[in-house]
Amino acid sequence: MTSFTSPRSKSSKSKPPVKKLLVAGAALCAAASLALSACTGAPSDSKVAKSAPTHLSGSVSLWHHYSDREAEVIQSVVDGFTKANPDVHVQVRSGQEDTKIAQVVATSSDADVVLTNVNNTLGTLCKSMVDLQPYMQRDHVPESDFGGIFADATSFDGRRCSLPTTSDVYGLYYNKKLLAKAGYSKPPETLQELQKMALKMTTYNADGSIKTLGFDPLIGFGQNTSATFGASAGAKWMDGDKASIASSPQWKQLIGWQKGFIDKIGYAKLKRFTSGLGDEFSANNPFEMGRIAMTLDGEWRVAFIDADKSDIQYGTAPFPVLSGSGQTLGGGYASAADVGISNKSKNKEAAWALVKYLTANTDAAVELANGLKNIPTLKAAANSPNLSAPAPYKTFITASQNPNSKTSPVTAIGSTLTQTMDDYWNKYQSGNGDGLNAGLTKVDDDINNALELRGAH
Repeated sequence: MTSFTSPRSKSSKSKPPVKKLLVAGAALCAAASLALSACTGAPSDSKVAKSAPTHLSGSVSLWHHYSDREAEVIQSVVDGFTKANPDVHVQVRSGQEDTKIAQVVATSSDADVVLTNVNNTLGTLCKSMVDLQPYMQRDHVPESDFGGIFADATSFDGRRCSLPTTSDVYGLYYNKKLLAKAGYSKPPETLQELQKMALKMTTYNADGSIKTLGFDPLIGFGQNTSATFGASAGAKWMDGDKASIASSPQWKQLIGWQKGFIDKIGYAKLKRFTSGLGDEFSANNPFEMGRIAMTLDGEWRVAFIDADKSDIQYGTAPFPVLSGSGQTLGGGYASAADVGISNKSKNKEAAWALVKYLTANTDAAVELANGLKNIPTLKAAANSPNLSAPAPYKTFITASQNPNSKTSPVTAIGSTLTQTMDDYWNKYQSGNGDGLNAGLTKVDDDINNALELRGAH
């Protein structure tokens, strides 16, 4: 088994903070709207041959958002594919933003296979993508081969327009020494327990400023977003094709918990403390430095802690759930990378073979997960003895397979859905938002208007 280490790459595209992904996704909807308007009709899927070709040849292109070290991982896996199919040439276009990928797929045949972030792009791309279901049925690739929520999350509007590759899964990281110092022997299981423990572990300087924080509850800090927090309460985003945030009691309970937590410490104090912390994706990460006792983060933090040579004694656990919300402990927020084929591809059989290799080949899936330090979505890869899985990382594998794991809905407006909620929540937590009922109703209206503009209703 290989060691679980990851050289840091600040330009890495696979695991930027969720808030950055959301902003990028919001931009995608605006940037690609004109290009995609030509693709609102039924996609032109070509007829699939009854049997797979015995020999593949020709060229296909693969566009993806990874860069630097992670692009090398993708290239290594592609090299495995071309070794098995020496007459297929794969042109890899790395470091391509999702906005550009969406425009290229909608307007040209330059991209055959695309690998993007499912929550940001699938709803805008799906009508420009090949329906993979006939290929899957022909080649015996059942959806049940993929774990947890990922098979469902990578289809849209009744079409199997992509398959999952790797995923990000979120949970709780906790400093064992700081918990023990405060008299705790195990991590919290509910958000109410999290708040109680965090307040006890928060220490102050002589001037009243925060010295060490038990947990930072601010939306916008690290991986704290409406999507990641919302999963802990089973908060509902949509009812059919309409936003239903204002009518979901879990949102009000969750926001009430978070605002109450902030008020017990003080918004201004939290903002001052947060502004003085080190960069999230550096060796000065506040959790790694012992400035914060508990934090919400993704599975990749295990690799970062190792690469940063941090001496923190830490554990991982499923992120706590909101007591009384109906959500059960054990899952978490999850988001997958997905891969599919442009319906303008001129070599669909070779493109499908590459998609199948990246998603359904166990060895390739393990290589991707070990290299990218993400969670494999293929069940056989998640259970493979060749998967590098130290104890803290196993928490996230288990959570990825838990039926209580959640993801934000895939819609035609991409991450504008969640960004709209984040924008309001940022105002509300500072005391500048409208009343909660009115504010959440406005969020619903803004989301529904965006969907109307995209012709999603």
